[in-house]
Amino acid sequence: MKSRLLSGLLLCLCTSMVIAGNFYRWVDAEGKVHYTDEPPPASAKSVQEKKLSGNVIEMDKSSYATQVAVKRFPVVLYTSDCGAGCNKARELLVNRGVPYTTKNITTAAEGEALKKLVGALEVPVLVVGSSATIKGFEAGAWNAALDDAGYPKASASRLPATPKTTAAEKKAEVKPAPAAK
Repeated sequence: MKSRLLSGLLLCLCTSMVIAGNFYRWVDAEGKVHYTDEPPPASAKSVQEKKLSGNVIEMDKSSYATQVAVKRFPVVLYTSDCGAGCNKARELLVNRGVPYTTKNITTAAEGEALKKLVGALEVPVLVVGSSATIKGFEAGAWNAALDDAGYPKASASRLPATPKTTAAEKKAEVKPAPAAK
């Protein structure tokens, strides 16, 4: 029994090493295509080395709702070194997990572009796609604009692991009837 377990573990270890190794595609003198895990002979033609690593699935860390909102309503934050207002604006976006682009107003040209956008040289300014442009920081207005665009109310990493059940919901839960005797 122990030898079977040891053999199985050894086989798994060897298989994982092969999967993460290099493979070669090459053509022999007769025109046949070969795929091997060992380097081809010197007479091989059209040698291609393929580097394989383990199975990895790339996943976006943001929620699907966030991905859709970003695509439809990208967020741009116009800011400068304006102190508490700009800091609170950034904090709100970070806490909600909203990906955003920052445009830091540092040149006269950037200032003119901001004036055309909101009519004044005042930061912070929140732009949510083409649906909302809000001058100055006011958390309620910013949250409403982000809600309307479909951004989740909290970052996925800040959401509770399990939903909380209120006392009223617990009372309303359906419980199975007792078994008949």
